[in-house]
Amino acid sequence: MRLLVVGRLSGQLATAVKMAMAHGAKVSHVERGDQATEQLRRGQGADLLMVDYRVDIAALIAANENERIHVPVVACGVDADAKEAADAIRAGAKEFIPLPPDAELIAAVLSAVADDDRPLISADPAMKAVIGLADQVARSEASILITGESGVGKEVMARYMHVNSRRADKPFISVNCAAIPDNLLESELFGHEKGAFTGAMARRIGKFEEADGGTLLLDEISEMDVRLQAKLLRAIQERVIDRVGGTKPVPVNIRIIATSNRDLAKSVAEGTFREDLLYRLNVVNLRLPALRERPGDIAVLADHFVKKYAAANGVPVRPVSAEARRALVSHRWNGNVRELENAMHRAVLLAVGPEIDVDAIRLPDGQPLSAGSHGAAPDAGFAGRAAQVADTVTRAHVGQTVAQMEKTLILDTLSHCLGNRTHAATILGISIRTLRNKLNEYADEGTSIPAPQSGIATGGYAAA
Repeated sequence: MRLLVVGRLSGQLATAVKMAMAHGAKVSHVERGDQATEQLRRGQGADLLMVDYRVDIAALIAANENERIHVPVVACGVDADAKEAADAIRAGAKEFIPLPPDAELIAAVLSAVADDDRPLISADPAMKAVIGLADQVARSEASILITGESGVGKEVMARYMHVNSRRADKPFISVNCAAIPDNLLESELFGHEKGAFTGAMARRIGKFEEADGGTLLLDEISEMDVRLQAKLLRAIQERVIDRVGGTKPVPVNIRIIATSNRDLAKSVAEGTFREDLLYRLNVVNLRLPALRERPGDIAVLADHFVKKYAAANGVPVRPVSAEARRALVSHRWNGNVRELENAMHRAVLLAVGPEIDVDAIRLPDGQPLSAGSHGAAPDAGFAGRAAQVADTVTRAHVGQTVAQMEKTLILDTLSHCLGNRTHAATILGISIRTLRNKLNEYADEGTSIPAPQSGIATGGYAAA
């Protein structure tokens, strides 16, 4: 993981940096926020910013966002009180690390915030077969197309391919083609020269150049505009790119991995995806089976997520009960591994007693997992289970508007998290900014909002 430290590198901050390096982080350093933005704009990328809380964190994040640079920020500092820690979180930091640092806390924050510790875990033969094919082609230079439903772990597989490639010591750069507007994606990929368009105040390096020597992941490539696909095809064929507003080609040395949750052959037939680009990308296809197609993975993944989020939240690791395991395996998991991960994160926070029982494993709407797993007769199939879930939800929420249900879910989740905004946003699957806007809206209506129990939660995490 690439860590950019912002602030004066002395004393306890220097110790924290050494601990991060001991956990595998590659560290660079600047003293001021504007220097951090400039370094990121030049293509010297980072997966996480560790920022002294005395730096203007809000201004740093705003400057990065103006350059369409989105890197998570963790604040840190010596002798910061609860208010200063909370202020850093309100300014946009995801967590606060008190100094002097604790080695386990540094490791947990690096893992939880940057989400770089995502091993490829499998025990099911269906998934092991795919991993075997990945191992065969990982050290080649072939372009790889990874397909499968949303949430099956396509980016995790892409990182696995990179780590096991001959480019493992070079950058792994990911671009979500679905998350960036079409008119900005070209600049994001290829960079731009100063004055190329309104607001282009300086040259900016794109993701192709940032990934030079390493691997570029084009996530959800099916969402890319067909006109931009032609320029991408040239970049892949010729291994050169043209910056927006540039006058000369720039050579790049990268390996391309692309992902899609769509049927690209169908997209070709519909005219929304170039056939020649599909041939270039699809040298080797890795189709990841849905989680319901690899039930042998469910228990081992659940155990992994329990350990991960127990460490991240500073709570004891509880084993998953036998009944809960049966409920997990029988659930359909339409959201795949991502849905399972969120469910186990909630379970870690909601569990009481020596085990994680079935009551602690909840669906996003707050319903117990058992409502969708065991209510129907064994021969009723998925349709029967779905009908029962629909009936249960209808009876529980009849008469409520969507806005009322959303408000109930947000406030209940916040209460379960003891007022911790960061963890509540993670469980809900929304950004911390969106959560704060919703809470401000509810407060303006006169609703009582659960307050953090303390300025800094157990284990040194900020609770606001």
